[in-house]
Amino acid sequence: MLICMPFIVIPILINEKWGQFSFFFVKMWALLSGTPCFIFFKSHGKVNVDKKKSYIFEINHTSFLDAPAIAASTPIQLRALGKKELSQVPIFGFITSRLAVWVDRSSPESRSRSIGRLLKMLDKGISILVAPEGTRNASDKPLLPFYNGPFRLAIETGIPIVPFIIHDAKKLMPKGQLGVTPGTIHSYFLPEIPTAGLIEDDLPALKEKVYKIMKDKVLALDQEAGN
Repeated sequence: MLICMPFIVIPILINEKWGQFSFFFVKMWALLSGTPCFIFFKSHGKVNVDKKKSYIFEINHTSFLDAPAIAASTPIQLRALGKKELSQVPIFGFITSRLAVWVDRSSPESRSRSIGRLLKMLDKGISILVAPEGTRNASDKPLLPFYNGPFRLAIETGIPIVPFIIHDAKKLMPKGQLGVTPGTIHSYFLPEIPTAGLIEDDLPALKEKVYKIMKDKVLALDQEAGN
């Protein structure tokens, strides 16, 4: 990460539009950081991501390994909404602060500022990534309940949602485990869900639709893996 840091930070500090160069080196960091631990990444469904469009990626969150899996598999640059606590992690926090929007979920003012920053990113044609569960899922359920915020944002902007499933990260590094188990993390980009023309009253149905699509995919993958 230290080797990649100048190439990640400098371009995006000069001009937000140069973020694609920063994101390229974030990908390099992800791939290089996984190799010594025999952690590999494989993505599926990239055909569902149009590189000329911006999206709101909705992701399931189960492990610290989600971060390199996201970077390694996503074909377009994005900015992630993350918990403020992660910004305090040495080195990692400094670098990802250039590529993430931090939020203190206990503060309404912080949430409001974060939404404002995400809207600016979308206005610039930059995709964003959110974890609608709000935290890592350490339960035996396929997904935790979803928050409304990501879906309200999609409705307000008319930006399509792409459900984004990361599978096997939890198996290789579950919550509370310090070491990692060698293996391959699979990422799945599901077909986009249009939001143009939706209104606030459509939020519950949109949230339920995305939840069901993601839950069904996680359950299908678990069944295939024999989990």
